[in-house]
Amino acid sequence: MISGLQDGPGKKPKTKKMKTTLKLEEAAMFIASLLLFQQHGFSWGWFAVLFLAPDLGMLGYLAGTKTGAFTYNLVHHKALAVLVYLAGFYGALPSLQFAGLLLFAHSSFDRIFGYGLKYKDNFHHTHLGMIGKGNLQTT
Repeated sequence: MISGLQDGPGKKPKTKKMKTTLKLEEAAMFIASLLLFQQHGFSWGWFAVLFLAPDLGMLGYLAGTKTGAFTYNLVHHKALAVLVYLAGFYGALPSLQFAGLLLFAHSSFDRIFGYGLKYKDNFHHTHLGMIGKGNLQTT
């Protein structure tokens, strides 16, 4: 074991605590996006119907892992979500505000469950660690 990764005998590893902290942070961002969504008065029905739409970015994997990682990461990048929302805000375009909030909420929700941005080598290799059957991490 690498020195410093454990708090002491019988204590949880710091990496597990960090993962919990990150999940709580993502949960807070998810809740904040829902509150902002509610404040705008957008349709919860459309939110529910379109909530998984960003996962269509996975279709890029049909063209290979490099393309798939690019398309998936593009629609799951929170900076893009914020830019889309701000374009809608400053352009007075509620549809872009809706899209930005939906993208942000979806990305935060995914990260609560460990689905992060993808590396080019493998769909299961994310910035949060490996995902999928056989790669389950104790979090």
